[in-house]
Amino acid sequence: MTDAECVKFLQWSLPRLDLRWQGFRNVRGQVCKRIGRRMAELGLTDIGDYRARLEADPVEWSALDSLCGITISRFYRDRAVWDALRDEVLPALAQAAIEAREEELRFWSIGCASGEEPYTLSIVWTLGIAHRYPGLRLHVLGTDFDEHVLKRARAAIYSSATLRDLPVAWRERAFEPERGLFRVRDEFRAAVELHQADVRQALPEGMFRLILCRNLVFTYFDEALQLETLGRLSTKLCEDGALLIGRHEKLPPGAGLAPWHPALGIFRQPVMPLPAVLKKPLAT
Repeated sequence: MTDAECVKFLQWSLPRLDLRWQGFRNVRGQVCKRIGRRMAELGLTDIGDYRARLEADPVEWSALDSLCGITISRFYRDRAVWDALRDEVLPALAQAAIEAREEELRFWSIGCASGEEPYTLSIVWTLGIAHRYPGLRLHVLGTDFDEHVLKRARAAIYSSATLRDLPVAWRERAFEPERGLFRVRDEFRAAVELHQADVRQALPEGMFRLILCRNLVFTYFDEALQLETLGRLSTKLCEDGALLIGRHEKLPPGAGLAPWHPALGIFRQPVMPLPAVLKKPLAT
């Protein structure tokens, strides 16, 4: 299968999965290789034959959908974003949790892949912020639809390349050497819970003060699915909670979130106004 053949195939098939070709344009190599392997499993050599297979077998669309996940991640990816989280956003969310008399600060990392993002949250909180809020414990939920990458996340063992953006002092504190690689220490894994889940199909229980949804929904989903998914995510985001998307992503029209650091992809759930009856002054 040539690149041109794969491009044509993706332009035909992605809209049928409610996905955007534009989001895959620069990362199509990952998907094309997977499709090639899938075709080999099915004994097919021509992309036209695979298209015919899809048209004849609706179940194969689920297989194709599973091939379209893009996994590009590393610790502290996009330093300016993490610096803003460390210096302003996470402390503000922690203070809000304390004022609400909560004992747990709950974050959700969507599309967490092999775990770099949720573990980065745990490292940033533990080494940079937690000492200021001794009565508040952290809980980070990481979800991904791909059980294969979640297996790597649960192992929590990484190459040095994926640690290159993390401050050196934090690298030394948060990781221990293991067979030429680096393993996240248990104290930083304790706050992280990992589950297989597809954000298009299910939502976790409870509310979150921070939802991280970077380079997934607002890159690869079509606009209708973006808006639908955002509406569902908003039901899981606390008032005045934060939504983090990719720096180069845009929220769909009518998103209803307030800017916090929009250039960094950070937005805020508005506080619901009090009912008019509660705004009236008490009678004297």
